[in-house]
Amino acid sequence: MTDSCTPDTSSVTPARKAAILAEALPYIKRFFDKTIVIKYGGNAMTDPHLKDCFARDVVLLKLVGLNPVVVHGGGPQIENLLARVGKKGEFIQGMRVTDAETMEVVEMVLGGQVNKEIVNLINQHGGKAVGLTGKDAGFIRAKKLMMQKKDAPQGDLIDVGQVGEITGIDPSLISFLDQGDFIPVIAPIGVGEQGETYNINADVVAGKLAEILKAEKLMLLTNTPGVLDKAGNLLTGLTPRQIDELVEDGTLSGGMLPKIGSALDAARNGVKSVHIIDGRVEHCLLLEILTDHGVGTMIKSK
Repeated sequence: MTDSCTPDTSSVTPARKAAILAEALPYIKRFFDKTIVIKYGGNAMTDPHLKDCFARDVVLLKLVGLNPVVVHGGGPQIENLLARVGKKGEFIQGMRVTDAETMEVVEMVLGGQVNKEIVNLINQHGGKAVGLTGKDAGFIRAKKLMMQKKDAPQGDLIDVGQVGEITGIDPSLISFLDQGDFIPVIAPIGVGEQGETYNINADVVAGKLAEILKAEKLMLLTNTPGVLDKAGNLLTGLTPRQIDELVEDGTLSGGMLPKIGSALDAARNGVKSVHIIDGRVEHCLLLEILTDHGVGTMIKSK
C-alpha cells in the first residue's frame, strides 16, 4: 500500500531525527498505559490524506504504550445518504432531529459504512481495531432526550425524536479490548431499556466515556483551530466561567455547544485534560500528545 502520509524527511539529518524522537520520550513515559479518548470528526474524517494520517497516529500511540479509544461522528456521510433518499437534515441546538426513517439512515452510516472504514484504515496501518456500537453488549445505555426550549419556561421541552441521553456506560468491554491490545472504534448509538435504538451526539459519548474510563485526555477533533473569540483569535486555555461567558454572548453556538458541554463535564469529572484541536492539521494527535506544540484549546476544570 502506498503511504500518502509519510512525510519526506530526506533533508533532515539523522542526528535531528534522533533528537525529535528523544523529545517525545518524556511524553511517552508520562502517558504510558493511560487511556486517551479521541472524538474523530470533521475534515479529518472526509479528506483521504488526513484519514490516513489519523489512522497512523492512532496506531503509533498504541504501539508506544498508550490506550487510544476512538469515538466517531459521521455528519457529512449521514447528510449525503439522507439527500439520496430525499430527506433534509434538521438540527436544534446542535442536535440532529431523528425520526424513525432518519434513525435507520444514521445506524446504517455510523454503525456500518463509517465505522468499518475507520477500522479498516487502522488495521491497514498495523493496528488491531474493533468496531462497536453502544448496542454491543449493551454497553451504552440511553433514554429519550427531551431538549429545553431556549428562553422558555423550565419544562417547555422539544421532542427531537430518537435522540438519546446516556443513562450509563459499562466500561468492561472497552477495558477487555484494551488489555488485548485492541483499539476500540465506537459509533455513538445507544440502546434503551426496551431495546430502542438512540442516536447520541458523538461529542457527548466521547466525553462521558472519558469520564467513565478515567481517561488521561479527551481529544475532540474539529474543523476550526480550536475555540475562537469574536474576532476569530484562538483561545488556548479556557475555564468554565470563561466558557459560560462565551455561550452567553453568542460566541459559542450551534454544533460547538454539545462539544463544549461535553468538554466541560469531562474536565469537571476527573478527566485530566480536555483538548479541542484542529483535525485539519496533519498528525494533530501526535503534535498535541507527544510534543510541546499544541494545536488547539485546552479546557481547564477551574
